[in-house]
Amino acid sequence: MTSFTSSIRRALGLTAARRGRELFDMSAQHDGKRFRNVRPRPVEGLGKTLSIVWNILLNKPAGTTPAGALPVDALSPEQLQAAPDRSLYRLGHSTMLLKLRGQFWLTDPVFAERASPFRRFGPKRFHAPPIALEDLPQLRGVILSHDHYDHLDRETVLALAAKTGVFLTPLGVGDRLIEWGIEASKVRQFDWWQGVEIDGLAFTATPAQHFSGRSLFDGNSTLWASWVIVDDALRVFFSGDTGYFDGFKAIGERLGPFDVTLLETGAYDAQWPYVHMQPDETVQAHVDLRGRWLVPVHNGTFDLAMHRWQEPYERVIGLTAARGIPLSTPRMGERLDLASPHRGEKWWREVAEAESARESVTPLRRFVCRQTRQTNS
Repeated sequence: MTSFTSSIRRALGLTAARRGRELFDMSAQHDGKRFRNVRPRPVEGLGKTLSIVWNILLNKPAGTTPAGALPVDALSPEQLQAAPDRSLYRLGHSTMLLKLRGQFWLTDPVFAERASPFRRFGPKRFHAPPIALEDLPQLRGVILSHDHYDHLDRETVLALAAKTGVFLTPLGVGDRLIEWGIEASKVRQFDWWQGVEIDGLAFTATPAQHFSGRSLFDGNSTLWASWVIVDDALRVFFSGDTGYFDGFKAIGERLGPFDVTLLETGAYDAQWPYVHMQPDETVQAHVDLRGRWLVPVHNGTFDLAMHRWQEPYERVIGLTAARGIPLSTPRMGERLDLASPHRGEKWWREVAEAESARESVTPLRRFVCRQTRQTNS
């Protein structure tokens, strides 16, 4: 029983949560009990939480998942090795593979079938990753923004441990990795505005407005963060998960301007405005960051909200066009040159148009069938 209990505690990260409460009270983001946002989130009672869960489970509108296969560019180890420096590949959701100075870096790795603590329940992938987990190259490092299941998958991380040089995490998230069996010598943890230089690249953990936790018992016991990556003159911003807040301006002033911003655009809803951005807020965050090219991420892989699956793309493309902001929408697995991005195709429209065609034909078929039955009778 003790072994079973320990396994459960390890899987849920409860020991790491306790350690976080004990060790991180020196952080300005920690109040002695848990981490917090600069702009406090309104306290939401059990009723609000249950209402959100009820809507997600029972009131899902049509179209939150694609009815057809999404276009995915398959990747091979040979392709990646031959790729030039400053290449980026979206592998799904917020998982991105970057090649910088001849080495590979991976953000928020999730290769699991579901973004969930359960194998059979929870949001299921719309598409397979462009490359199998075992075919990934040696990684110089993995960059984690926070510990939610759609950004940190335990099995993925453990599978990557042997081929990863270093894990860069916000405070407390690294303790989870160590508790799962990752070598402590490979783990580096950071508070906001702290960073490290590795092989000529500079990484800085920067503020975000979100929350953390992997169970009902460890809420906000680990920190969440966005990340700034600097390679000489190239500057890249990765948002992780975040609501809109004044921190974007501070990051832009201190560490910008940015050549590319990888900003969350998806899984938003009026029911949770403080922890995920609406598309217009994503665009404003890009402006605040003093960004040049905007790449919308956190979309196209999991059904995590109430909007149609393609809506984030359509809304952000209109908003950026109106403000003259260069937008790049690469397919999953398509190479993006960080030094000279391309706009990409509106690849989601082909799938969405096929869905619309099926929806319009189905009622007609039913009508024809009904008329035929009436005639035959």
